[in-house]
Amino acid sequence: MPQEQHSQSMAHDEQHEDDAAIGAQTTHRTAADAAIDDLDAILDDIGMVLETNAEEYVSGFVQKGGQ
Repeated sequence: MPQEQHSQSMAHDEQHEDDAAIGAQTTHRTAADAAIDDLDAILDDIGMVLETNAEEYVSGFVQKGGQ
């Protein structure tokens, strides 16, 4: 009987550890997703600035009306 209780206790502890590991992975994924979203936003901003500056740069070289 004591061995049976000990086995049940160990099984419960292992399940609790598994649940904790899954919870940690979920939190890690959520933090990683947030970081990816932030990085995507920054890259989008950089792309917009480069596109705007490139248009201004090129327009400086376009000849206007016989120049």
